[in-house]
Amino acid sequence: MTQRIVLAYSGGLDTSVAIGWLAHATGAEIICVAGDVGQGGEDMEIIRQRALACGAVEAVVADMRDEFADEYCLPALQANALYMDTYPLVSSLSRPVIAKHLVQAAREFGADTVAHGCTGLGNDQVRFEVSIGALAPDLKILAPVRDSGMSRDKAIIFAEEKELPIETTRSNPYSIDQNVWGRAVETGFLEDIWNAPIEDLYSYTQNPDTPRDPDEVTIRFEAGVPVAIDGKQVSVLQAIEELNRRAGAQGIGRIDMVEDRVVGIKSREVYEAPGAMALITAHRELENVTLEREQARFKRQVGARWSELVYDGLWYSPLKQSLDAFIADTQRYVSGEIRMVLHGGRAVPTGRRSDASLYDYHLATYDAESTFDQSLAKGFVRLWGLNIKTAAARDQRLSGDKS
Repeated sequence: MTQRIVLAYSGGLDTSVAIGWLAHATGAEIICVAGDVGQGGEDMEIIRQRALACGAVEAVVADMRDEFADEYCLPALQANALYMDTYPLVSSLSRPVIAKHLVQAAREFGADTVAHGCTGLGNDQVRFEVSIGALAPDLKILAPVRDSGMSRDKAIIFAEEKELPIETTRSNPYSIDQNVWGRAVETGFLEDIWNAPIEDLYSYTQNPDTPRDPDEVTIRFEAGVPVAIDGKQVSVLQAIEELNRRAGAQGIGRIDMVEDRVVGIKSREVYEAPGAMALITAHRELENVTLEREQARFKRQVGARWSELVYDGLWYSPLKQSLDAFIADTQRYVSGEIRMVLHGGRAVPTGRRSDASLYDYHLATYDAESTFDQSLAKGFVRLWGLNIKTAAARDQRLSGDKS
């Protein structure tokens, strides 16, 4: 029986080059799997046909959009996940769901090997291989672009020589990855971190400096899940798509950062994530209203660690699964509505309401109807600072003792 290899196929330079390289190096039949994670742009059928034109014997498109939104983007939203307090894990979230479908395809087509088109410089090699190893430790893994030492310039030359039907050329050297949660752009002139991004880089967002009217939006959550926008019921996928459109039109979600990659290098990345950033802003604001203080403080620590694990390719790790359980428990009372104004590149909360709110007007008000007993505060403050006062007295006493 002819050997078969399942290749994660994006339709871009690296994976298109990988088809021919794998077939030549192994003699195997190459089966491409392309995932629709809401990236938009090209028709997925065109991408499937491109894989066949590049030498694949079979190419399948898996519709992962709702699965990706419900099982990957939603947990990130509930964690308020921002790697390095900035990046909403755009590419990081899509890799484990793609890996899951690669394993399923390998079983279906009788392949004993899975391949990807990642380079040795990036994070995705880790995310794919660790996820595949967690789901199917018996499968072998190949990384033709990385393992052949093929640079981007060499890949472009190979593509031109073979007349591969791909968009990446010498005049368009960017590496772009996108899904419904956001869009990532790297390489090219961006590798000089002094160079500012140009407007042509952006696709999901309009220029935030362009004059336009503000857009007011109200998002309703039930147990941490966005369920309605301006009173209209939505799925998680629809919520992201709607806010991609509306927040993107206001220039919200542009990110230009130098981040710490898994492999130990720093990398300059430009991201667009209008829907993700608007939803995280709203969700975090609702948690400010509904989560108890110590629970909220600890959840911020958990969210930061959760983000690091997902960024580092450890979606299927035991620790991440344990953190999932904690985060899910915190969402029991995260229900209510957040009103925001989208304008000038910012999503600004302007109203909050929830039946599960811990905000008590009568405790918070400074007016006469306040029910807060201020007479209790004097003793509370003395006890709260007693340990610090005692330590300060000790320091003062010993600093004056010269013997």
